[in-house]
Amino acid sequence: MTAETLSLATPQAQRILRLYHLYRLSIGILLVLLISSSMDAELLQLADIELFRTGCWLYLVFNILVVVLLERPSRQGQLFTLAMADALTLCALFYAGGGAPSGIGNLIVASVAISNVLLRQRSGLLIAAVSAIGIIYLTFFISYHQPAAANHFVQAGSLGALCFAAALLVQTLARRLQVSEDIAEKRAADVDNLEQLNALILQRMRTGILVLDSNRQVLLANQSALTLLGHQHLLGEVIDPYSPQLVERLRQWLINPSMASRSMTTSAIGPVLRPGFIALTRGSHRHTLVFLDDLSQISQQAQQLKLAALGRLTAGIAHEIRNPLGAISHAAQLLHESEELSGPDRRLSEIIQDQSRRMNLVIENVLQLSRRRQTEPHLLDLKQWLERFVSDLRSRLSAEQSVHLETGDGTLTTRMDAEQLQQVLTNLVQNGLRYSGQLHEKAQVWLKLFHDPHSELPSLEVLDDGPGVATEHLTKIFEPFFTTESKGTGLGLYLSRELCESNQANLDYTPREGGGSCMRITFAHPFKLS
Repeated sequence: MTAETLSLATPQAQRILRLYHLYRLSIGILLVLLISSSMDAELLQLADIELFRTGCWLYLVFNILVVVLLERPSRQGQLFTLAMADALTLCALFYAGGGAPSGIGNLIVASVAISNVLLRQRSGLLIAAVSAIGIIYLTFFISYHQPAAANHFVQAGSLGALCFAAALLVQTLARRLQVSEDIAEKRAADVDNLEQLNALILQRMRTGILVLDSNRQVLLANQSALTLLGHQHLLGEVIDPYSPQLVERLRQWLINPSMASRSMTTSAIGPVLRPGFIALTRGSHRHTLVFLDDLSQISQQAQQLKLAALGRLTAGIAHEIRNPLGAISHAAQLLHESEELSGPDRRLSEIIQDQSRRMNLVIENVLQLSRRRQTEPHLLDLKQWLERFVSDLRSRLSAEQSVHLETGDGTLTTRMDAEQLQQVLTNLVQNGLRYSGQLHEKAQVWLKLFHDPHSELPSLEVLDDGPGVATEHLTKIFEPFFTTESKGTGLGLYLSRELCESNQANLDYTPREGGGSCMRITFAHPFKLS
C-alpha cells in the first residue's frame, strides 16, 4: 500500500497478526457459545434469531479457514481483503443481531482498531469508513421494519465516529512506535558498528591489553597481548601458569598502586615488557585492566638513532680511515710476497691483511646504515622468486654445501623490495651453511615457504642443523655489533631485521626441534599499504 506500511515479514507484524487471528477466533467462539445458550433470546430481542445464529456459525467457520489457509499473509493486499471481509461480516452480524443494542458494534470498533495497526493511512481509513457506513446504514434500514430502532441513531453515530477515532489513534500510535523502533534499530546498528570498530582498534593496537577478574581469569585479550605473552589461547584461562612474572607484578601493584612496575620477560627470547595496571569496578565486580608495553621497540628506536649518528660520523671520516687502511693492507700484501720473509713474519702479514679486511667490512656495513636506499616494495610471487633465488644460489655453492626448498600449496604473495629480500636471504643462508658446517661434513640449509594459519600471512623459515644459539645469547643476536665469532662484524642479523621491518615484514629466531636454528620471516599482507 503506502511506504509507511509495516512490513509483514517483521517479527512484530507476525505477532500482531497472530493476535488478530486469536481475537477473531475468540469472538467467533463466544458468539457460538452465546447462541447455544438461552441467553440469546433475552439479549437480542430485536434480532432475527435464526439469521443471527447462522451468521455466528459462518463467522467462526470463516475465521477457522482463514487461520488454516492464510496464517501468514505475505502481501498487504491479502491483509486488506481479510480486514474488509471481517468488517463486512461483523456488519452483517450487527444487522442480524438487531443493531446497536446487540453490542456487535463494539466488536466492529475493536476489529477496526486492530486492523489499523498493520494497515496505514488510506487503507486503514477505508476499513473504518466501510464499518461506520455499515453501522449507520444498517441502523437506518432496521428502523424501517422496527420503529423502536429509530432511537438508536445516536448510538450508531457514536459507533461510527469511534471507528474513525480508533483508526486515527491507532495509526498515530503505531507510526510513533515504528519511528521509535527505527531509531532504536539505527542506534543499535551504530552501537554494533562502534563495538566492531573498537574491537578492531583493540586488536590492531601494539600495546597488549588484558582484562582480569578478581580470580585473575582472562576476560579479554587483544592479539598484541597474546603475541607478547607467547600464548594464543588465554580467554577464559587463569593467567597464573602462563605468566608468573605478570602475576607477581600484579600483586606488588595491589600492595602499592603508586609504585612503578618493574619490567619482565616471558621467555629467554621474548620481548622485554613493562606492565601497567588500572582498577575497573562495576557494581560488586572488581576487574583489573592490564597494559603491556614492549620496551624492546623503544630500545630499538634508541639503537637506530645511535647507529644513524654513527653512520653519519663514519661517513665523515671513512675517507681518512680507508686510505691509510688501504695502504696498510697493500703493504702487508707486498710484504707477504717477499721471498726473504720468514715463516712467523709471513703469518703476521696474513693477520694484518685479515684484520684490514675485517675493518673495511665493518666500515662498509656501518656506511650501509647511513646510505640505505629507500625501500621500493612491489607485488612478489614468493614461490617463483624463491625458485629463481635457490637455482642461482646452488650454482655458486661448493660440493660440500646444499640448499633445499619446500613450498606450500596455493598462491603466496607479498609486497617487498626484491633486492633487499635477496640481501636478507643471502645473509641468512650463508649463516646457516657456516653453522651447519661446524657439525657436519656437508653443510645443509632448508627453506620452507608456507601460509601461517595463526597470522594468515605468508612465512618463510630458514633452517639449519648447526649447534643453534646458546640460551644466554638469545636476547642479543639481533643487536648491532654482537657476534660470537672472532671474524664477524655483528651487523648481519641486525641489518637483515632492519630490511625486513622496512618492508613491513618480521624476522624472528626460534630454536629448531632436534637441534639447529630457525630464522622465520613473516611477510606483510600483499595488499597492505607501505
